[in-house]
Amino acid sequence: MIAQKSNRGLLSRIEKLVPKILFAIAAMSVLTTIGIVLTLIFETIIFFTRVSPLEFIFGTEWYPFANTTPAYGILPLIVGTLKITGIAVLVAVPIGIATAIFLSEYASERTRRFIKPILEVLAGVPTIVYGFFALTFVTPVLQSIFPQLSIFNALSPGIVVGIMIIPMIASLSEDAMTSVPNAMREGAYALGSTRLEVALKVVLPAATSGIVASTVLAISRAIGETMIVSVAAGSTPGFNWDITGSIQTMTAYIVQVTTGDAGYGTTIYYSIYAVGFTLFLFTLVMNLLAQYISKRFREEY
Repeated sequence: MIAQKSNRGLLSRIEKLVPKILFAIAAMSVLTTIGIVLTLIFETIIFFTRVSPLEFIFGTEWYPFANTTPAYGILPLIVGTLKITGIAVLVAVPIGIATAIFLSEYASERTRRFIKPILEVLAGVPTIVYGFFALTFVTPVLQSIFPQLSIFNALSPGIVVGIMIIPMIASLSEDAMTSVPNAMREGAYALGSTRLEVALKVVLPAATSGIVASTVLAISRAIGETMIVSVAAGSTPGFNWDITGSIQTMTAYIVQVTTGDAGYGTTIYYSIYAVGFTLFLFTLVMNLLAQYISKRFREEY
């Protein structure tokens, strides 16, 4: 009895200690996030004491390394980022949703067990490998079709970024479609609908919130992609919508500067925080939009 009472006392102390440990772990992640945001804000403020915010936001030229009059207009970097993201979305959304429809509505259990691991492998490939794949394989193939395509361009990395985010769209969309009750499918079949009609007119609308949320999250992933665009897109910021020439994205510029091209405390050094803060705002807006869409259009079954 004494031993049992001692064990109960020990278990009670452990039960009281576990919530404190879990709270400390959760607080650590929150404090880390706050620290990152504050660092971006403080360093960005220092940058704006040297460069006009209006020039930064509305400027159409980005030449921070110019010897005479450097220019810090971020629009060329934003346009470059949007080029990559737009091409990636055009590639990933149709293929990802079609894959999700196949896995959810057509594939047998055996086929699903075969395809899902392949998608997971695609999601696990290092992005630097994707970058060299874009530069050494996709670009030469595209140059055989479009001879005017430069070795560094927006089209090739955009396509490869799209391939990279296909697993995210396919997996999350398939989960959303699988969660649709079978009673809805059976009711549609009872009315004489074909399998395609059930997939497109019943399951797809019912899973809209999950599909749209997965697409928005994938877009956010494409906006923040670094290594693919650093290897295959080039480093020439331009305020135009040409996808055949060299470009530079926000992430690629950060990589360029952090490799040692700028000294600590210089305006160029602080510019990476301003660009990083802009990138943070983009991804934050996309994540908030995904949460809003998921809540706004969620179906209750």
